Order: sequence, then C-alpha cells, then structure tokens
Amino acid sequence: LSAGALLVTAACSSGAGTPATSAPADSGANWDEVGPIVYAQGKDTSGNLKSEIDEWNEANPNEKVELRELSESADEQRAEMIKRGQSKSGEFAVMSVDVVWTAEFAANGWLEELPADKFPTTGYLQAAVDSATYFNKLYAMPSTSDGALLYYRKDLLDKAGLQPPTTWDDMKAACDKVLPGQSGMSCYGGQFQKYEGLTVNVAEAINSAGGAILNEQGQPSVNTAEAVAGLQWMVDGFKSGMIPKEAITWKEEESRTAFQSGKILFLRNWPYVYNLASKDKKIAGNFAVAPLPGKAGPGVSTLGGHSFGISKFAKNKGTAMKFINWMQTKENQTRRLEVSSLAPVLEELYDDPALQAKFGYLKTLGDSIRNAKPRPKAVKYNDVTLAIQDAVYPALQGQKDAQTALNELQTKLQTLVQ
Repeated sequence: LSAGALLVTAACSSGAGTPATSAPADSGANWDEVGPIVYAQGKDTSGNLKSEIDEWNEANPNEKVELRELSESADEQRAEMIKRGQSKSGEFAVMSVDVVWTAEFAANGWLEELPADKFPTTGYLQAAVDSATYFNKLYAMPSTSDGALLYYRKDLLDKAGLQPPTTWDDMKAACDKVLPGQSGMSCYGGQFQKYEGLTVNVAEAINSAGGAILNEQGQPSVNTAEAVAGLQWMVDGFKSGMIPKEAITWKEEESRTAFQSGKILFLRNWPYVYNLASKDKKIAGNFAVAPLPGKAGPGVSTLGGHSFGISKFAKNKGTAMKFINWMQTKENQTRRLEVSSLAPVLEELYDDPALQAKFGYLKTLGDSIRNAKPRPKAVKYNDVTLAIQDAVYPALQGQKDAQTALNELQTKLQTLVQ
C-alpha cells in the first residue's frame, strides 16, 4: 500500500533529558556550505522517493543525497532521530519529522531554525505551516499533509433521499432512516483501539464540539463543558450501538475493512481509503466522501502529515536547504500526489480542476486540512497522548463517565504541560 505515509502516525515518546522551556536561539547556520548529505525517513512504500533522489543526484553530482530508510514504525523512526539529537550527531542532515514531533525536537535544540528568506512558505496550507512552527519560529518545512474524511454509502443515502450529514444529529437521523433496511449494518466507525488513532479521534470529537485539549496559551482545558460534550458523543455512541462494540478494537485497516464489507454506513478515516475502496468491486461507485460532521455544524479534523527538518548539528546545510526546496516544487508535489497518494501542502494543487477530476477526494481533503487542528503541541507529546488514551478508553467501555475521565485527564495534563 502507499498508505504508509498517510496512516495516522504511531504514538510518539518524549525524549530523555530536560527539554527547553522556550525555543532555542538561532546559532547562525552556514547556509553557504554545500556537499553530500543524508536524508532519513521511514520506509518508502511507494517506490517514488528513490527516483526523486536519483534525479537530484544526477543534476547535483557534488551535492549528492543518500537516502537512509528507517523502520516503518513511527516510534522507531523517532527513536533513531532522537538518538542522533541527544548525541549531537549531524548524521541525518535532513529528517522527515512527523507533525507531532516538531515541539519536542525544536525545544531540545535538535532542529535548525529555518529563516523565512531561505524557506518561503507563501502559498502553503496554513495548518501545515503552523504544525512546523514552534514559538512562532519555523523549525521544519512542510512536506506532506493529511486530514480526515467522512466516507459514506452514497447509494444508500441517495435511495433514502438524504444528503451527507453536517452534524452528529444529522448522521444519527440518517442512520435511523437507512439502517432498518440493512441487515448487519451499524451506523458509524472510526479508530478506537488504545493507540495513537484513539488520540486523533478523541481530539476530533472534542474540537468538533467546540472544545480543546490545550487552550491557545498551551494550557490544559480538557474538562470544559465543550470537551466533555465531545467525549460524551463517543461514549453515547458505543452505549447506544450507533458505534458497534467491536469498533473498540479498530485501527485504520479494521475500520476500512468494516466499511468496505458493509458493516457500517459512515466511516471516519484518512484519504488512502479512497483509492483502495475504489478498487473494491463490492463498494466501488457506491461511496463518496464529505467533511467530518460536528456537534452544531461541520466538524474539525486532526491534522496529519510530515515536514523536512534540518539537524542542528549537520554539515552542508546549504545543500540541505536546496534539496528541501527542490523537493517542494509544484512539480514534485504533484508527482507525489499522483504516484504516491501523498497529500500536498501547496494550496493551489487542491483547486486544480484536472487533479480534482483525477482524485475525487481532493477538494474535500483540502477543506478538511484547512480547517484541521493539530494534536497538542507538547514537548512531552508521548506522555500526553498516552494520558489521553488512558483516560478515555475506559470511558468508551462504560467503565467511567465522560466528566470523570476528563477531570482525571485535566489533572494529569497539568503535570505534563508546563
């Protein structure tokens, strides 16, 4: 699958050592120094990346880039990058940094601050730029983005004379009308197993109800009435059967399979599902996508994606700069979309009629990303995401109520986010 880079990242763990409490000062990088560099990222499942790097190397024989493929596991990728950062090794001159790693890597002084005149972000998706920013400074160059989509059985909604829902109540009403005629089908599914996908889904529910895990000042605010309403919707979904009980074990692939096999009417998942479902004879032509629904209107996706970061300790930062900017040309981003199904970060590509015709989800995906919110920008992100999962998973199983779960999470987050 080319889904590897599009699936939600695995949970990230906090680095050892004492993180900085504010962004490190710029040390004055030498952007004129050029020569060979190493680019490190997770395993390339598309086969396109090698051809891109070969093309660069042929045109730049004195500034060759060596691809260092790391594990497919996001945890293991991050561990390898942290190992270099903690040892002040510049071995990985350029790294593919997950959007949830930016704060940790920047705060610990492992990433070079990127000057605006050398790394222009004009025309980029603002959400992607924000995800690469820490203390209002750019520490990575957005490379790919991602947002959630609501997949639905268009054939069944059309038959019932219904439009795709924009609110949770609309979705429930659609299910109440459609499901009586569909044996063995439940209403809605997402990713509720106790892993990073649960954090993503909970964050979407809370944000879609008008709440936030961290407020604009970066402080915990997860026990507000709005946040509780978001989690309560998920809790009630399991309790009522709107969400099937088996979904408590679902990750991306389990939920995709359930949708394609007719077990659920609506699915929250990433764009990679579109291409796979389009090749499935059982469902091809019978589904479509829409923005996520929310409490009182359209919902809010959790932002996904990666950025190019430059090691603070690397040599030949001039080559790193040129390589990143070349990788991010319009032509290369378009090629990555077409060949690898990787969501671009340039605004204009989402509005391209030819690309929209080729990728039926593209316009909706662009809207999803533009309205998306990042997961908590926390230096100790791994501890934060585990705390979220520990708090809400029992609530989904009916072992504690939503208010109690989020009161406990609020207390825990106050010790983690300072």
